Amino acid sequence: MIERKLTLAEIILIAGTRVALGAGIGLLLAGRLNNDQRKAAGCALVLVGGLTTIPLALSVIGKKSGEEIRRAA
Repeated sequence: MIERKLTLAEIILIAGTRVALGAGIGLLLAGRLNNDQRKAAGCALVLVGGLTTIPLALSVIGKKSGEEIRRAA
């Protein structure tokens, strides 16, 4: 298993993107708002959640673990 060390800020950003994505999907599926409001808010949150996930995921994947750093030295 590959281990990556993440800062608290990175963990919060990752959690925030998951929340936005989930809230967007929830709004798209819910019936509380009228159709136009629901679709606009849901699509915006899904788009923001999805697009912000990509750079964060690449950042985490690109981080070197402590073992990789020791091997390179």
